[in-house]
Amino acid sequence: MQLYDIAERFVGIQEVDGTTANPQILAMLKLDAAWTEDDETPWCSAFINYCAWLMRLPRSKSLRARSWLDVGTPISIDVAEQGWDVVILKRGGGDQPGPEVQKAPGHVGMFTSREVDSPIIWILGGNQGDAVSVKPFPATRLLGVRRLKIV
Repeated sequence: MQLYDIAERFVGIQEVDGTTANPQILAMLKLDAAWTEDDETPWCSAFINYCAWLMRLPRSKSLRARSWLDVGTPISIDVAEQGWDVVILKRGGGDQPGPEVQKAPGHVGMFTSREVDSPIIWILGGNQGDAVSVKPFPATRLLGVRRLKIV
């Protein structure tokens, strides 16, 4: 079983409106941040940490998406594969710093697909539209790709 297979099982899990938190998302957050109280906390990194924890793979143990730049083996997006590869992105538009700055907004998820020379990368991740889902992201936001599988 691959890491992607585990992550895919959570597709559809979503935040709960109002003052109640989704207990599954809260469990993901509390794995690495005991202070979290609700599913309003950004949880994309918590989702990948949780999936990696379930597979006993290296993980960042941080809620910062860019913390994943220090985990696994750096690879090029051109060789990324669905299964073991984590994609780290800048969050939002504008002039965001590069991968050398970890204390900046980011997003992390599992590589899903990319057509050759496409400006779009498809990612399975948490906190994408307040849910675990597969969404497209501009390749211009790419900070790095990390392979988690130990070869």
